[in-house]
Formats: sequence, C-alpha cells, structure tokens
Amino acid sequence: MNMQMIARVWLVLRLADDSPLAVAWVTISFALPMLFVSALGGALADRIPKRRLMVLCQTGNAVVALVVATLDWTGVINFWHIMGAGVLGGSLMAFNMPSRQAVISEIVPEDKLMNGIALQSSGMNATRIIGPAAAGILIVYLGTSGVFYLVAGLYAISVLTVAAIDAGKKAQATSKNGVFSDIGEGFRYAVGNPTLLGLIIMAFIPVLFGMSYHVLLPAWAREALDVQADALGMLMMTMGIGALVGSLVVAGMPGLQRRGLLLLGSCVVWGVALALFSMTTSYALALPLLLLVGLVSSIFMTLNFTLLQTYASAEMRGRIMSIAMMTFGAMPLSAVPFGAVAEYAGTPSALFLSGALLTFFTIAFAIAYPHFRRIA
Repeated sequence: MNMQMIARVWLVLRLADDSPLAVAWVTISFALPMLFVSALGGALADRIPKRRLMVLCQTGNAVVALVVATLDWTGVINFWHIMGAGVLGGSLMAFNMPSRQAVISEIVPEDKLMNGIALQSSGMNATRIIGPAAAGILIVYLGTSGVFYLVAGLYAISVLTVAAIDAGKKAQATSKNGVFSDIGEGFRYAVGNPTLLGLIIMAFIPVLFGMSYHVLLPAWAREALDVQADALGMLMMTMGIGALVGSLVVAGMPGLQRRGLLLLGSCVVWGVALALFSMTTSYALALPLLLLVGLVSSIFMTLNFTLLQTYASAEMRGRIMSIAMMTFGAMPLSAVPFGAVAEYAGTPSALFLSGALLTFFTIAFAIAYPHFRRIA
C-alpha cells in the first residue's frame, strides 16, 4: 500500500505537471469511498466472517494494481484512470479496514488489546519505512509501471497470509434486521455513548487538519527542496520510522493511565511539529521534524483505535471501527482547500495553516469536553 502510494503520486505529478491540486483530487478519489462505504463495511464485518471479507478485499487490491500497471506500461494511462483506480481502492479499503481492526479483539484477550493494536500498527508502520524508500528507488530503475506490477504481486502474497489467520472465521453477531438497520443501530450506539462520541470527534480533527502533509508532501518536496523520487521516498520513510517508534512506545506501556490526556497531548504536538516543518527549507531539518510528526501521529492513532474498541461492545466493534474509518473519508474536506491554498500561496503556507488549525481545534476540544481528559 505504501509503495503504491508513492508510485501513484509520482505518476500523477508526471501526468499533471507537478500540480499539488491534482494530487489532492487523487486523494479525494481514494478517500471519499471510505466516507460513504465504511459504514456498510462495518455492518458486514459484524455479520459475516471477517477473515473472508479481508481475503476478498486483498484480492481486489491485487487486480486493481495489476490493471494500473498494465495501463502505465502500455503508455495509455491518463489522469482519469488513476482517479477510477482510487475510487476502487478506497472502496476496498472501506470494506477491509473495519474487519482488519476489529479482528484484533478476537486474537488477543481484552487486557492486551492496546498492546495488540499497537503491535499491529507497528507492522503497518514498518512497511511505511520500507515501502516508500523501496518505491522511490525502484521508480528510478523500473518506472512506475514496474512498481505497480510488484505491488500487485505483494497483494497476492497478502491474500495467502490473511487466509492463514486463525481468527475471524465466524460472525460475531447475528441480526434479523437489514444491513442498513444495523448501520443505523451502530450510529445510535456511538452517539449515545459520550466517550465513544468524543473519540470519534477527536478522530475527525486530525483528519481534517493534520493529514494534509500526506497530500502536500510530494509537492512540497519538489517546491521547497527540488528533490527526486528517491529523496521523496526517504522523507516518507522517515515519517514511517517515527510512526514505528510511536506504536512500539504504546505497545510497551502496560496499564497506561490517563490515555485521553495523552491522546490530546500527542495531537497538539502533532500540530506544532507540522507548523514548524512547513517553515524549513533544509532537507537536514525536515527529517527530524517529519520523524516527530510520524511519532506523535502514530501514538494518537493507536490510542484512538484502542479506546474505541475498549469502550465498544464486541457485537458493535465492526460498526464502531467503520465510523472511525469514515473519518478518513472526510480528508477531501481538507485536501481540496489545502491543495488550493498550496496552488496559489505555496505549499509551505498550506502546511503551516494545517498545523496551526490542528493545534487550535485540539485545544478547543479539550476545553469544551473536560470529561475526555479523564478517560482511562
């Protein structure tokens, strides 16, 4: 997935003359399905075996990557092909991720849930180190089409590894209601629980204001540092290293108390680090700041997913995790405005605004919702 992200962005920049707004539109094509399809994916995760759903989604990802690789290799690919692939990939992610997150509670006991989620995040973050660096180097030698072929093969391997998981083989809940009734029940359950509602609101804030660097970093790297694909891969790898360290820190914290306060603090540091990063014009200074952004964002995401599963009942976890996944679908609400700011005022200005807003809204939420600071 991380190799594919670099290859897709580099392909878009090549086709759209380095336009940050074009990258934002491709991000929208991937993110919007998560906003509209995740709820359905969560309902299905509670109704059918999670492992089966994950295998089907990974198979679909392999097929999409194979088609993009072939279109690129034959020279007929255009911007709209990438947009279409983004819609398909985002839809598959929306079906896959609620099951992928909720199945952890079927693998580890309740008192080890935070450690299990953190270790799973560590595995994903390790690929954030390897994937971007490998893709950045391989693009130079194999081109984007070669990387997409490799991605398709890796997705095929992941189908085999997911099929071997000894969990998620039966549904957690049975329902005589329709799927859409189950979706409505999940939303009512989340709104009726103040802790879950606060966690979902806090999941939206960094997605709206803190995730802009995912969209803007490639254009920023070209604009501020004039780097090539291999150097961009190293920047992405540095964020992955920070994220891996952050998830391992959380995994090594047994019996952690005041997790709500740590969640808020990590989000504030995230915003400040992003604002400072936006002002640097040095590759050497950019690396440690990206390392910090990766670290605190990983701590935030791991704690948020842990608390959502901790405070949700077993039969509702798929639907609650799908609501959390929907927050990622809200990224277009910020991707286009920040992309437009970058287009007309420069990418550094857009990144600084993003970090400043993330800090402001996190502090405002902490003041308005004092109960959240006391979440255990």
